[in-house]
Amino acid sequence: MEKSTTVVSSFTADPDLDWFRKNVYRAQAVLIIPQNLKGAFLVGGAGGSGVLLARDIKTGQWSYPAFYTLGSLSIGLQAGAESSEIILMVMTERGMESMLTSSFKLGADVTLAAGPVGVGAKAKTADIISYARAKGVFAGVSLDGAVVKTRDGLNGAYYGRKVSPTDILIRRDAVNGHADKLRAAVKAAAK
Repeated sequence: MEKSTTVVSSFTADPDLDWFRKNVYRAQAVLIIPQNLKGAFLVGGAGGSGVLLARDIKTGQWSYPAFYTLGSLSIGLQAGAESSEIILMVMTERGMESMLTSSFKLGADVTLAAGPVGVGAKAKTADIISYARAKGVFAGVSLDGAVVKTRDGLNGAYYGRKVSPTDILIRRDAVNGHADKLRAAVKAAAK
Protein backbone atom coordinates (compact mmCIF):
# COMPACT_ATOMS: atom_id res chain seq x y z
CA MET A 1 0.00 0.00 0.00
CA GLU A 2 2.79 2.40 0.88
CA LYS A 3 4.61 1.87 -2.42
CA SER A 4 1.37 2.28 -4.38
CA THR A 5 0.65 5.52 -2.52
CA THR A 6 4.13 6.81 -3.37
CA VAL A 7 3.67 5.93 -7.07
CA VAL A 8 0.30 7.71 -7.29
CA SER A 9 1.72 10.81 -5.60
CA SER A 10 4.82 10.88 -7.84
CA PHE A 11 2.79 10.40 -11.04
CA THR A 12 0.47 13.22 -9.94
CA ALA A 13 3.45 15.54 -9.36
CA ASP A 14 5.32 14.61 -12.58
CA PRO A 15 5.25 17.60 -14.97
CA ASP A 16 5.46 15.23 -17.98
CA LEU A 17 2.17 13.54 -17.04
CA ASP A 18 -0.18 16.47 -17.54
CA TRP A 19 -2.74 14.37 -19.48
CA PHE A 20 -2.77 11.81 -16.67
CA ARG A 21 -3.53 14.49 -14.06
CA LYS A 22 -6.23 16.09 -16.18
CA ASN A 23 -8.01 12.82 -16.98
CA VAL A 24 -7.63 10.45 -14.04
CA TYR A 25 -10.95 11.75 -12.66
CA ARG A 26 -12.64 10.16 -15.72
CA ALA A 27 -11.21 6.70 -15.00
CA GLN A 28 -13.57 4.02 -13.76
CA ALA A 29 -10.63 2.41 -11.96
CA VAL A 30 -6.87 2.60 -11.58
CA LEU A 31 -4.49 -0.36 -11.31
CA ILE A 32 -1.23 0.63 -9.61
CA ILE A 33 1.81 -1.64 -10.05
CA PRO A 34 4.57 -0.08 -7.91
CA GLN A 35 7.27 -2.42 -9.23
CA ASN A 36 7.07 -4.39 -12.47
CA LEU A 37 10.32 -6.29 -13.02
CA LYS A 38 11.52 -7.34 -16.47
CA GLY A 39 14.52 -9.47 -17.31
CA ALA A 40 15.69 -11.21 -20.46
CA PHE A 41 18.41 -13.11 -22.19
CA LEU A 42 16.79 -14.32 -25.43
CA VAL A 43 13.66 -15.34 -23.47
CA GLY A 44 12.20 -12.62 -21.31
CA GLY A 45 9.63 -12.27 -18.62
CA ALA A 46 8.02 -9.42 -16.76
CA GLY A 47 5.74 -9.26 -13.79
CA GLY A 48 4.55 -7.36 -10.81
CA SER A 49 1.81 -7.15 -8.22
CA GLY A 50 -0.45 -4.23 -7.54
CA VAL A 51 -3.81 -2.95 -6.43
CA LEU A 52 -6.94 -1.80 -8.23
CA LEU A 53 -9.27 0.88 -6.89
CA ALA A 54 -12.63 1.61 -8.57
CA ARG A 55 -14.49 4.92 -8.62
CA ASP A 56 -18.18 4.99 -7.76
CA ILE A 57 -19.61 6.91 -10.71
CA LYS A 58 -22.46 8.39 -8.62
CA THR A 59 -20.50 9.54 -5.57
CA GLY A 60 -16.95 9.85 -6.94
CA GLN A 61 -15.66 7.84 -3.94
CA TRP A 62 -12.83 5.35 -4.47
CA SER A 63 -13.13 1.75 -3.29
CA TYR A 64 -10.75 -0.13 -1.08
CA PRO A 65 -8.12 -2.00 -3.13
CA ALA A 66 -8.28 -5.42 -4.75
CA PHE A 67 -4.99 -7.22 -5.46
CA TYR A 68 -3.84 -8.16 -8.97
CA THR A 69 -0.77 -9.38 -10.87
CA LEU A 70 0.51 -8.31 -14.28
CA GLY A 71 2.77 -10.65 -16.25
CA SER A 72 4.13 -11.40 -19.70
CA LEU A 73 6.67 -13.51 -21.60
CA SER A 74 8.68 -12.63 -24.71
CA ILE A 75 11.01 -14.46 -27.07
CA GLY A 76 13.57 -12.95 -29.41
CA LEU A 77 16.85 -11.06 -29.46
CA GLN A 78 16.85 -9.26 -26.14
CA ALA A 79 19.00 -8.82 -23.09
CA GLY A 80 18.77 -6.63 -20.04
CA ALA A 81 16.72 -5.81 -17.02
CA GLU A 82 14.44 -3.02 -15.88
CA SER A 83 12.08 -2.01 -13.14
CA SER A 84 8.97 0.00 -13.94
CA GLU A 85 6.23 1.82 -12.06
CA ILE A 86 2.92 1.39 -13.87
CA ILE A 87 -0.56 2.85 -13.56
CA LEU A 88 -3.34 1.51 -15.76
CA MET A 89 -6.38 3.79 -16.07
CA VAL A 90 -9.56 1.79 -16.80
CA MET A 91 -11.62 4.15 -18.98
CA THR A 92 -14.58 2.09 -20.25
CA GLU A 93 -17.25 -0.28 -18.99
CA ARG A 94 -15.65 -3.06 -21.07
CA GLY A 95 -12.33 -2.43 -19.34
CA MET A 96 -13.99 -2.51 -15.92
CA GLU A 97 -15.86 -5.74 -16.71
CA SER A 98 -12.53 -7.34 -17.68
CA MET A 99 -11.04 -6.32 -14.33
CA LEU A 100 -13.82 -8.24 -12.58
CA THR A 101 -12.90 -11.52 -14.34
CA SER A 102 -10.24 -13.86 -12.99
CA SER A 103 -7.80 -12.99 -15.82
CA PHE A 104 -7.60 -11.24 -19.18
CA LYS A 105 -5.02 -10.18 -21.77
CA LEU A 106 -4.18 -6.54 -22.49
CA GLY A 107 -4.46 -5.68 -26.17
CA ALA A 108 -6.49 -8.84 -26.93
CA ASP A 109 -9.47 -8.85 -24.54
CA VAL A 110 -9.45 -5.06 -24.09
CA THR A 111 -7.94 -2.25 -26.13
CA LEU A 112 -4.81 -0.70 -24.69
CA ALA A 113 -3.11 2.60 -25.40
CA ALA A 114 0.16 3.89 -24.02
CA GLY A 115 -0.52 6.98 -21.94
CA PRO A 116 0.21 10.08 -23.87
CA VAL A 117 2.61 12.74 -22.71
CA GLY A 118 0.52 14.96 -24.96
CA VAL A 119 -2.61 13.18 -26.19
CA GLY A 120 -3.17 10.64 -28.94
CA ALA A 121 -6.27 9.57 -30.85
CA LYS A 122 -5.92 5.94 -29.71
CA ALA A 123 -5.90 7.03 -26.06
CA LYS A 124 -9.30 8.70 -26.50
CA THR A 125 -11.01 5.40 -27.43
CA ALA A 126 -8.96 2.79 -25.51
CA ASP A 127 -10.50 0.64 -22.76
CA ILE A 128 -7.32 0.97 -20.70
CA ILE A 129 -4.59 3.61 -20.85
CA SER A 130 -1.17 2.68 -19.47
CA TYR A 131 1.39 4.98 -17.91
CA ALA A 132 4.83 3.66 -17.06
CA ARG A 133 8.15 5.00 -15.87
CA ALA A 134 11.10 2.68 -16.29
CA LYS A 135 14.70 2.50 -15.14
CA GLY A 136 17.04 0.02 -16.76
CA VAL A 137 18.41 -1.22 -20.04
CA PHE A 138 15.16 -1.70 -22.02
CA ALA A 139 13.77 1.30 -23.91
CA GLY A 140 10.07 1.80 -23.25
CA VAL A 141 7.55 -0.43 -21.54
CA SER A 142 5.27 -2.57 -23.71
CA LEU A 143 2.26 -4.09 -21.99
CA ASP A 144 0.52 -5.42 -25.11
CA GLY A 145 -0.20 -9.10 -24.50
CA ALA A 146 0.41 -8.92 -20.74
CA VAL A 147 -2.00 -10.92 -18.60
CA VAL A 148 -3.81 -9.34 -15.66
CA LYS A 149 -4.98 -11.78 -12.94
CA THR A 150 -6.73 -11.40 -9.61
CA ARG A 151 -4.91 -12.47 -6.44
CA ASP A 152 -7.77 -14.05 -4.55
CA GLY A 153 -5.56 -15.43 -1.78
CA LEU A 154 -4.05 -12.02 -1.07
CA ASN A 155 -7.48 -10.37 -1.18
CA GLY A 156 -8.70 -12.89 1.39
CA ALA A 157 -5.65 -12.41 3.62
CA TYR A 158 -5.90 -8.60 3.47
CA TYR A 159 -9.62 -8.48 4.32
CA GLY A 160 -9.65 -11.45 6.70
CA ARG A 161 -12.19 -13.45 4.72
CA LYS A 162 -12.86 -14.74 1.22
CA VAL A 163 -13.82 -11.79 -1.01
CA SER A 164 -13.99 -11.33 -4.77
CA PRO A 165 -12.98 -8.23 -6.72
CA THR A 166 -16.72 -7.56 -7.21
CA ASP A 167 -17.22 -7.66 -3.40
CA ILE A 168 -14.39 -5.15 -2.93
CA LEU A 169 -14.77 -2.84 -5.92
CA ILE A 170 -18.51 -2.84 -6.73
CA ARG A 171 -20.45 -4.02 -3.67
CA ARG A 172 -17.97 -2.27 -1.33
CA ASP A 173 -18.30 -5.13 1.16
CA ALA A 174 -14.63 -5.09 2.21
CA VAL A 175 -12.87 -2.45 4.30
CA ASN A 176 -9.32 -2.19 5.62
CA GLY A 177 -8.24 1.16 7.09
CA HIS A 178 -4.63 0.38 6.17
CA ALA A 179 -5.51 1.53 2.61
CA ASP A 180 -6.93 4.94 3.58
CA LYS A 181 -3.74 6.85 2.62
CA LEU A 182 -3.77 5.22 -0.82
CA ARG A 183 -7.46 6.04 -1.32
CA ALA A 184 -6.74 9.66 -0.33
CA ALA A 185 -3.83 9.86 -2.80
CA VAL A 186 -6.00 8.54 -5.64
CA LYS A 187 -8.80 10.95 -4.68
CA ALA A 188 -6.33 13.86 -4.69
CA ALA A 189 -4.99 12.80 -8.11
CA ALA A 190 -8.55 12.67 -9.50
CA LYS A 191 -9.51 16.25 -8.61
